[in-house]
Amino acid sequence: MLLSHRYRFLFVHIAKTGGTSVRGALQKYRWRDPYYLPQFIASKLSSITRHEVGIKLPRHSKIIAARELLPHEFFDELFKFAFVRNPWDLQVSSYHHIKRERPQLLLENESFEDFLSRKLDPQRPWQYHLDTSITPQSDYLIDLRGNVIADFIGRYENLQEDFSHCCERIGIPAPTLPHKRKADDRDRYRSYYNDKTRDLVAQHFARDIELFDYAF
Repeated sequence: MLLSHRYRFLFVHIAKTGGTSVRGALQKYRWRDPYYLPQFIASKLSSITRHEVGIKLPRHSKIIAARELLPHEFFDELFKFAFVRNPWDLQVSSYHHIKRERPQLLLENESFEDFLSRKLDPQRPWQYHLDTSITPQSDYLIDLRGNVIADFIGRYENLQEDFSHCCERIGIPAPTLPHKRKADDRDRYRSYYNDKTRDLVAQHFARDIELFDYAF
Protein backbone atom coordinates (compact mmCIF):
# COMPACT_ATOMS: atom_id res chain seq x y z
CA MET A 1 0.00 0.00 0.00
CA LEU A 2 1.31 3.41 -0.95
CA LEU A 3 -0.13 6.60 0.55
CA SER A 4 0.65 10.13 -0.64
CA HIS A 5 -0.57 13.16 1.27
CA ARG A 6 0.71 15.65 -1.29
CA TYR A 7 -0.86 13.98 -4.30
CA ARG A 8 -3.82 12.58 -2.38
CA PHE A 9 -3.72 8.99 -3.57
CA LEU A 10 -3.79 5.52 -2.04
CA PHE A 11 -2.41 2.64 -4.07
CA VAL A 12 -3.65 -0.76 -2.91
CA HIS A 13 -0.97 -3.26 -3.89
CA ILE A 14 -2.44 -6.68 -4.67
CA ALA A 15 0.36 -9.22 -5.07
CA LYS A 16 1.45 -10.29 -8.55
CA THR A 17 -0.58 -7.69 -10.42
CA GLY A 18 2.27 -5.42 -11.55
CA GLY A 19 2.28 -3.50 -8.29
CA THR A 20 6.05 -3.54 -7.89
CA SER A 21 6.38 -1.71 -11.19
CA VAL A 22 3.72 0.79 -10.16
CA ARG A 23 5.46 1.43 -6.84
CA GLY A 24 8.76 1.87 -8.65
CA ALA A 25 7.26 4.48 -10.96
CA LEU A 26 5.63 6.39 -8.10
CA GLN A 27 8.57 6.17 -5.69
CA LYS A 28 10.15 9.49 -6.62
CA TYR A 29 6.92 11.31 -5.77
CA ARG A 30 7.12 10.04 -2.20
CA TRP A 31 10.23 12.14 -1.62
CA ARG A 32 8.21 15.30 -2.25
CA ASP A 33 5.57 14.33 0.29
CA PRO A 34 5.58 16.43 3.50
CA TYR A 35 5.10 13.23 5.53
CA TYR A 36 7.76 11.19 3.75
CA LEU A 37 10.32 11.45 6.57
CA PRO A 38 7.89 10.42 9.35
CA GLN A 39 6.64 7.56 7.15
CA PHE A 40 10.22 6.45 6.47
CA ILE A 41 11.12 6.53 10.18
CA ALA A 42 7.94 4.67 11.10
CA SER A 43 8.70 2.02 8.49
CA LYS A 44 12.22 1.52 9.84
CA LEU A 45 10.99 1.38 13.45
CA SER A 46 8.39 -1.15 12.45
CA SER A 47 11.03 -3.36 10.86
CA ILE A 48 13.42 -3.05 13.81
CA THR A 49 10.68 -4.08 16.26
CA ARG A 50 9.51 -6.89 13.95
CA HIS A 51 6.26 -4.96 13.42
CA GLU A 52 5.22 -5.26 17.08
CA VAL A 53 4.51 -1.52 17.40
CA GLY A 54 1.84 -1.50 14.68
CA ILE A 55 2.88 1.75 12.97
CA LYS A 56 3.08 0.65 9.34
CA LEU A 57 0.56 -0.31 6.68
CA PRO A 58 2.05 -3.49 5.15
CA ARG A 59 2.80 -3.62 1.45
CA HIS A 60 -0.20 -5.81 0.70
CA SER A 61 -2.70 -4.28 3.12
CA LYS A 62 -6.37 -4.40 2.23
CA ILE A 63 -8.13 -1.12 1.61
CA ILE A 64 -10.28 -1.62 4.71
CA ALA A 65 -7.13 -1.24 6.85
CA ALA A 66 -6.64 2.31 5.55
CA ARG A 67 -10.38 2.97 5.80
CA GLU A 68 -10.36 2.09 9.50
CA LEU A 69 -7.04 3.79 10.31
CA LEU A 70 -7.24 7.12 8.47
CA PRO A 71 -9.61 9.99 9.31
CA HIS A 72 -12.77 9.42 7.29
CA GLU A 73 -12.70 12.83 5.60
CA PHE A 74 -9.10 12.34 4.51
CA PHE A 75 -9.73 8.79 3.28
CA ASP A 76 -12.76 9.89 1.26
CA GLU A 77 -10.83 12.56 -0.62
CA LEU A 78 -8.03 10.18 -1.66
CA PHE A 79 -7.94 8.71 -5.16
CA LYS A 80 -7.88 5.01 -4.32
CA PHE A 81 -6.75 2.61 -7.02
CA ALA A 82 -5.49 -0.93 -7.55
CA PHE A 83 -4.78 -3.45 -10.30
CA VAL A 84 -6.21 -6.93 -10.68
CA ARG A 85 -5.22 -9.93 -12.80
CA ASN A 86 -6.87 -12.90 -14.48
CA PRO A 87 -7.14 -15.46 -11.62
CA TRP A 88 -5.94 -18.37 -13.76
CA ASP A 89 -2.87 -16.41 -14.85
CA LEU A 90 -2.26 -15.20 -11.31
CA GLN A 91 -2.09 -18.75 -9.95
CA VAL A 92 0.56 -19.70 -12.51
CA SER A 93 2.52 -16.63 -11.39
CA SER A 94 2.07 -17.70 -7.78
CA TYR A 95 3.42 -21.19 -8.50
CA HIS A 96 6.57 -19.87 -10.17
CA HIS A 97 7.08 -17.23 -7.48
CA ILE A 98 7.05 -19.86 -4.74
CA LYS A 99 9.16 -22.24 -6.81
CA ARG A 100 11.75 -19.52 -7.29
CA GLU A 101 11.72 -17.71 -3.93
CA ARG A 102 10.20 -20.14 -1.39
CA PRO A 103 10.95 -23.62 -2.75
CA GLN A 104 10.76 -25.09 0.75
CA LEU A 105 6.98 -24.70 0.57
CA LEU A 106 6.74 -27.08 -2.38
CA LEU A 107 6.92 -30.85 -2.30
CA GLU A 108 9.80 -32.39 -4.21
CA ASN A 109 9.17 -32.09 -7.97
CA GLU A 110 5.66 -30.81 -7.26
CA SER A 111 3.73 -30.12 -10.45
CA PHE A 112 1.45 -27.14 -10.96
CA GLU A 113 -1.60 -29.43 -10.77
CA ASP A 114 -0.49 -30.90 -7.46
CA PHE A 115 0.42 -27.48 -6.11
CA LEU A 116 -2.94 -26.00 -7.00
CA SER A 117 -4.89 -28.99 -5.68
CA ARG A 118 -3.05 -28.73 -2.38
CA LYS A 119 -3.27 -24.97 -2.20
CA LEU A 120 -7.02 -24.76 -2.83
CA ASP A 121 -7.88 -27.72 -0.63
CA PRO A 122 -9.98 -26.46 2.35
CA GLN A 123 -7.74 -28.61 4.57
CA ARG A 124 -4.58 -27.14 3.04
CA PRO A 125 -1.38 -27.08 5.10
CA TRP A 126 -0.91 -23.89 7.10
CA GLN A 127 2.13 -22.74 5.15
CA TYR A 128 0.06 -21.79 2.12
CA HIS A 129 -1.32 -18.88 4.10
CA LEU A 130 2.02 -17.25 3.30
CA ASP A 131 0.92 -17.03 -0.32
CA THR A 132 -1.27 -13.95 -0.50
CA SER A 133 -2.66 -14.95 -3.90
CA ILE A 134 -4.91 -17.49 -2.21
CA THR A 135 -7.04 -14.53 -1.11
CA PRO A 136 -9.62 -13.27 -3.64
CA GLN A 137 -8.46 -9.99 -5.12
CA SER A 138 -11.85 -8.46 -4.45
CA ASP A 139 -11.21 -8.86 -0.70
CA TYR A 140 -8.53 -6.17 -0.98
CA LEU A 141 -10.99 -3.63 -2.34
CA ILE A 142 -14.12 -3.89 -0.21
CA ASP A 143 -15.44 -2.46 3.06
CA LEU A 144 -16.89 -4.45 5.92
CA ARG A 145 -20.23 -4.73 4.08
CA GLY A 146 -18.66 -6.12 0.93
CA ASN A 147 -18.92 -2.92 -1.10
CA VAL A 148 -16.06 -1.98 -3.42
CA ILE A 149 -14.57 1.28 -2.13
CA ALA A 150 -11.71 1.71 -4.60
CA ASP A 151 -12.21 4.54 -7.10
CA PHE A 152 -10.46 2.81 -9.98
CA ILE A 153 -9.56 -0.82 -10.66
CA GLY A 154 -7.06 -1.28 -13.46
CA ARG A 155 -6.00 -4.50 -15.09
CA TYR A 156 -2.62 -6.18 -15.24
CA GLU A 157 -3.44 -7.07 -18.85
CA ASN A 158 -3.71 -3.36 -19.65
CA LEU A 159 -1.23 -2.12 -17.08
CA GLN A 160 0.49 0.79 -18.82
CA GLU A 161 -2.68 2.36 -20.21
CA ASP A 162 -4.58 2.01 -16.94
CA PHE A 163 -1.62 3.32 -14.95
CA SER A 164 -1.47 6.35 -17.27
CA HIS A 165 -5.13 7.00 -16.47
CA CYS A 166 -4.31 6.89 -12.74
CA CYS A 167 -1.46 9.36 -13.21
CA GLU A 168 -3.83 11.72 -15.03
CA ARG A 169 -6.25 11.51 -12.12
CA ILE A 170 -3.44 12.13 -9.63
CA GLY A 171 -2.09 15.04 -11.66
CA ILE A 172 1.40 13.78 -12.50
CA PRO A 173 3.12 12.86 -15.80
CA ALA A 174 2.66 9.21 -16.72
CA PRO A 175 6.07 7.51 -16.87
CA THR A 176 6.70 4.28 -18.72
CA LEU A 177 6.45 1.52 -16.16
CA PRO A 178 9.73 -0.23 -15.34
CA HIS A 179 9.81 -3.97 -15.89
CA LYS A 180 10.08 -5.07 -12.27
CA ARG A 181 10.16 -8.84 -11.69
CA LYS A 182 9.44 -9.52 -15.34
CA ALA A 183 8.73 -13.22 -15.76
CA ASP A 184 10.62 -15.23 -18.37
CA ASP A 185 10.30 -18.70 -16.82
CA ARG A 186 6.87 -19.83 -18.02
CA ASP A 187 4.58 -20.58 -20.94
CA ARG A 188 1.15 -19.08 -21.55
CA TYR A 189 -1.00 -19.73 -18.51
CA ARG A 190 -3.64 -21.80 -20.34
CA SER A 191 -1.08 -24.50 -21.08
CA TYR A 192 -0.75 -25.25 -17.33
CA TYR A 193 -4.39 -26.23 -16.86
CA ASN A 194 -6.60 -29.25 -17.31
CA ASP A 195 -10.35 -29.37 -16.70
CA LYS A 196 -9.89 -30.14 -13.00
CA THR A 197 -7.51 -27.31 -12.18
CA ARG A 198 -9.39 -24.84 -14.38
CA ASP A 199 -12.55 -25.57 -12.40
CA LEU A 200 -10.72 -25.36 -9.06
CA VAL A 201 -9.74 -21.77 -9.80
CA ALA A 202 -13.19 -20.98 -11.18
CA GLN A 203 -14.81 -22.12 -7.94
CA HIS A 204 -12.35 -20.59 -5.49
CA PHE A 205 -12.18 -17.21 -7.25
CA ALA A 206 -15.76 -17.08 -8.52
CA ARG A 207 -16.37 -13.60 -7.10
CA ASP A 208 -13.27 -12.15 -8.74
CA ILE A 209 -14.20 -13.72 -12.07
CA GLU A 210 -17.69 -12.28 -11.91
CA LEU A 211 -16.79 -8.87 -10.49
CA PHE A 212 -13.86 -8.21 -12.83
CA ASP A 213 -15.40 -10.02 -15.83
CA TYR A 214 -12.57 -12.49 -16.42
CA ALA A 215 -12.71 -15.72 -18.40
CA PHE A 216 -10.32 -18.60 -18.82
